[in-house]
Formats: sequence, structure tokens, C-alpha cells
Amino acid sequence: MITGAQMRAARALLNWSGRDLAERCGVSYPAIQRAERVDDMPNMQAKNLQAIQAALIAGGVEFIPNGVRLSEP
Repeated sequence: MITGAQMRAARALLNWSGRDLAERCGVSYPAIQRAERVDDMPNMQAKNLQAIQAALIAGGVEFIPNGVRLSEP
């Protein structure tokens, strides 16, 4: 699973707002805000974390141990 710190970093790499991510993954904006307040794994349903991660991957982010990076084209 992903961490709040990875979510923040991935959004920054993609230049997405929290609302952009919410629209792309189907998770509410307030839930994303709460998840990003922690550096570790957020206290949220696994299906929501998976939806967030899938949206970020579809946007071009690769999750690596302890971080994120843009995927190679």
C-alpha cells in the first residue's frame, strides 16, 4: 500500500491538485486531504488506497521503495 507522503509526492510530480486526484480516482477530496496529512500509511479503506494508487500509476507515476518517480515513456 502507499503512504500519505507518496501521495503528496506523486501529485507534485504530476502537477495535480487534490481535487484532480479525487476526480481521477473516485475518492472524495476530503478523504484524500486526510490521507495526505500523515507520512505513513493512511487510515483509510484498502479499496480507496488502491484506487488512488491506480490513478497515480495511470497518470505516469511509478511507486518505488520509500518514494515515487515518473515512469519511463
